[in-house]
Amino acid sequence: MHAGHLLSARAQLTPDREALLDRATGRRYSYGELNQRANRIAQVLRRRCGVGAGDRVAMLAQNCVEYVDLLYAVGKIGAILVPLNWRLTPLELAHIIGDSEPAVIVAGPEFAEVAATLRDQHGVAHVIAVDGAHIDGSLDWNQATADASADEPERPALHADSPHCIMYTSGTTGRPKGAVIPHRQVLWNCINAAVGFGLSEADITPVFTPLFHAGGLFAFLTPMLYLGGRVILGRTFRGGPDLLTIERERCTVVLGVPTIFRLWRENPEYQTANFEHVRYFISGGAPCPTPLMQAWRDEKQVAFRQGYGLTEAGPNCFAMTNDDSVARPGSVGKPMFHSQAMLLGGGDAGELLLRGPHVCSGYWRNPQATAAAIRDGWFHTGDIARRDADGFYYIAGRAKEMIISGGENIYAAEVEAVFNDHPGVAESALIGEPDERWGEVGVMVVIPRGEVSEETLLQFCGDRLARYKIPKRVVFADDFPRTALGKPKKPELQKMYSR
Repeated sequence: MHAGHLLSARAQLTPDREALLDRATGRRYSYGELNQRANRIAQVLRRRCGVGAGDRVAMLAQNCVEYVDLLYAVGKIGAILVPLNWRLTPLELAHIIGDSEPAVIVAGPEFAEVAATLRDQHGVAHVIAVDGAHIDGSLDWNQATADASADEPERPALHADSPHCIMYTSGTTGRPKGAVIPHRQVLWNCINAAVGFGLSEADITPVFTPLFHAGGLFAFLTPMLYLGGRVILGRTFRGGPDLLTIERERCTVVLGVPTIFRLWRENPEYQTANFEHVRYFISGGAPCPTPLMQAWRDEKQVAFRQGYGLTEAGPNCFAMTNDDSVARPGSVGKPMFHSQAMLLGGGDAGELLLRGPHVCSGYWRNPQATAAAIRDGWFHTGDIARRDADGFYYIAGRAKEMIISGGENIYAAEVEAVFNDHPGVAESALIGEPDERWGEVGVMVVIPRGEVSEETLLQFCGDRLARYKIPKRVVFADDFPRTALGKPKKPELQKMYSR
């Protein structure tokens, strides 16, 4: 069940086959080379940093080959990867570091200062600098791995539920929760993706979504490397260059979020891009507007599917054929081969529950949240779904008070907690409103205490919230419509204040 063994076994089978192209450097890596890189950093972690089974290793960097190295390296030695969302503020990152207590932080050059501060604040033993990052007292990745052995490291005894990653998701209580991704989840997600999406060693996929997301690490990257296919790794989303990469590298399956597909379509390169090698595009992360999917089909003559998943359960949970995606607009398909889905209450609509070996084992150091989410083996997603007579599922809404903006989850309680800390705010309520560019954005409705301006409140959020979490605008109210328990009635607030 070692997740790191998935790369070792693939390197034994096809050592000379191309595994990955790092678009930022133009360097191509075979499976044998990729596995040796993972072995070297695993040896550095064990021998120079003293990392053992169960120790956490945090990664604060944009997409790079070192991210892939580290993912498999920690799997080989039984350590736990903690991907850090580089869009978060230092204050938000400090909570995650304090909660996960990593023994090592690996940092890219853009985040050198933040990494050094987090190390000093939380007593992190080691920092490893990637891509020339200048961090006092750190190890340099290239120098350290150049001297390390490329032999397979000694592997500790692990079981199916041994943690491989901790993926932090924003919590409805205002604090991020760390979803514990066990080794079995990595393997079964690969199997589910292979069967459900019809993937093979002949497939080529670009990864433009950030690797701190489950979608970046696990939607196509790990399944493709498991099967012996090819990955094109992009550092960030780049619009026109992405479209050219898809064409030049003859990509066959392409994942994006609705905002990416919208921005690609608005790019001049879209008009002449040739997608004849793409078997299908698939959108995840947020509901994709049916008109946008149909526009891609009509304008580029491509297959376009919608998927559904979440950090805690895969993230590949549902699948459909190209024909089904056209015949059933808005559907996310049927449960993956090794997944079970159920609607709470047993009817044709209700909260979506998922069960299978691809579901996480709970939340890091949070038994209450674990017990609330996983009951009798079923994971409660908090999403409302319906199922048609043929077994196809449709996501109807969200039970959790959450906004999805550009593929990023924004939980109301987290943003409201920041606003409520301001002395000029008596109470606040976050609502969502449609946005052409991002799909959905936040609008904060505030009951003021004394004199306070919209500009003041938005500036107050600047160093407390990631930019994508900051509301697009602030409106003021004398009071909220309320339930019998005194809670704001957000559907009514949306009718009153959402454009």
